[in-house]
Amino acid sequence: MSAVLGALLKPCGPVRDAEAAGRIHERLVEAADEHGWRAALDGAWGALEPVFAASPYLTGLARRWPERLRRILETAPETRLAEILAATDAVDGPADEAKAPLRHLKAELHLLTALSDLGGVWDLDAVTGALSRFADASAQAALRCLAHDQRRRGKLISAADDPRGPVPGLFILAMGKGGAFELNYSSDIDLSLFFEPEVLESALGEGVEAQGFVNRLAQGLASLLSERTADGYVFRVDLRLRPDPSSTPPVVAAPMALAYYESVGQNWERAAFIKARVCAGDAAEGADFLQALVPYIWRRSLDYQAVLDIQSIKKQIHVHKTGEGLEAAGANLKLGRGGIREIEFYVQTQQLILGGRDKGLRSSRTLEALNALTERGHVTLEARDELAAAYDELRALEHRVQMLADEQSHVLPVDPERRADVAALAGQGDLAAFDAGVEAVLVGVNRRYGELFEGGEELSSPYGSLVFTGVENDPGTLETLKRMGFSEPATVSDTIRSWHHGRIPATRTARGRELFTRLAPQLLTAVAKTGAPDAAFRRFAVFFSGLSAGVQVQALFLNQPKLFD
Repeated sequence: MSAVLGALLKPCGPVRDAEAAGRIHERLVEAADEHGWRAALDGAWGALEPVFAASPYLTGLARRWPERLRRILETAPETRLAEILAATDAVDGPADEAKAPLRHLKAELHLLTALSDLGGVWDLDAVTGALSRFADASAQAALRCLAHDQRRRGKLISAADDPRGPVPGLFILAMGKGGAFELNYSSDIDLSLFFEPEVLESALGEGVEAQGFVNRLAQGLASLLSERTADGYVFRVDLRLRPDPSSTPPVVAAPMALAYYESVGQNWERAAFIKARVCAGDAAEGADFLQALVPYIWRRSLDYQAVLDIQSIKKQIHVHKTGEGLEAAGANLKLGRGGIREIEFYVQTQQLILGGRDKGLRSSRTLEALNALTERGHVTLEARDELAAAYDELRALEHRVQMLADEQSHVLPVDPERRADVAALAGQGDLAAFDAGVEAVLVGVNRRYGELFEGGEELSSPYGSLVFTGVENDPGTLETLKRMGFSEPATVSDTIRSWHHGRIPATRTARGRELFTRLAPQLLTAVAKTGAPDAAFRRFAVFFSGLSAGVQVQALFLNQPKLFD
């Protein structure tokens, strides 16, 4: 491979805004002439021009830091990535002093990744791998700097070079796409923090209370990485993928977490842990924790009700008649019909059912797991090829949407001008052809998704999808609840999710939660039909929360749905 990235770049599409491209070109020529890298700029400009014409965010990065663009153009991309990661690993000292260097490194990483992606130098794996590795290095650097401050205050007494990590006993798990090295371009990072009390307490100064200490550390870590300064931010941090986040501290003791997962853990949480891995902190304690969770994640034997509950992760999404209402304009590439989530659920639900007895199906990576399911005869070659191609296409489009303005958006713009910018970054100059291609991908994924677990009980509603997995409200579910007539859809969704977490006696047992998964869509549909859904739901909530047990009552409702009337 050439040592100059600029020579490898291919034009990604037509020049959408020649005037904007001309302005950035003048600024870069001035900097290049002054510092002697005009040849590198001229050699790459044919590829850079359409990028800067379409993306205000990337234009801003190049205009503000032309010297970084020079380094990127004059260095092999793998070499520059290694240098950025090494510089991140070297960040140490007071946390306040780490803010600027981490943000500068993220900006350069973003520019390198975007140009390598859009210019056809890196494939999807290389792009998501670079982003994920930088996220790991950033989390470790942030923890290291925060630990430095705590040592200076005498609250942490372990050595700075302790082999157990910056804070012995504390470990950070990368969850979601970060855990699988599949991070998207403008993603937040899902981090779950846990600690082993005995190990941590031995590293703390006299009188320092462990829980309060790690809580402050977690808040400091989130602030260090996510706070917006004049230099930008590093990553938005989401700490909610932990046991019952609305009622637990930001850092959970490992024994408490294990007890939670073994007693009231839900199947969507099992799915989340398929991708979990230690990304920072005490690696040995983190490895022990994940090993202890193996029997919880990968159950060797599942009864009929447990299989139905896993299938419910998929069935809560309403599958319309194929192709109905699937349009490129405004399409949610991640959560919408035919989107990335449907491919991930297609894979993960089968992993949870089959992976307990077949370790070969336990890959954290979506396409690797899809291949494994195909090799073992659970997915046809045709379905595998179609879904794998769609996954690559949707992830690439998701990145291009996010490259416009570095927003955590997964939605193709409704405005045709902005959508044409996405099309240009994807190498398309014909918006109608681009839209048709996107719609064909969405229809294909939605069709394959509808084939999975065909027949049986529907767990969506005639009004639309009713998804209560995860830690935040699903946009499609909020729309469904709005169509049902609820005035505060988010409050209803939060209540349903709290019941799924076993916060009332009726759903405290696994059997109670499995029944409630099937009951929820019927309940909400019946409530909507009353014509006064808010009042009806409040009355049912009082009744349901007051039950001392819920299995028999829920089974009665499921067997005799007319009782809802």
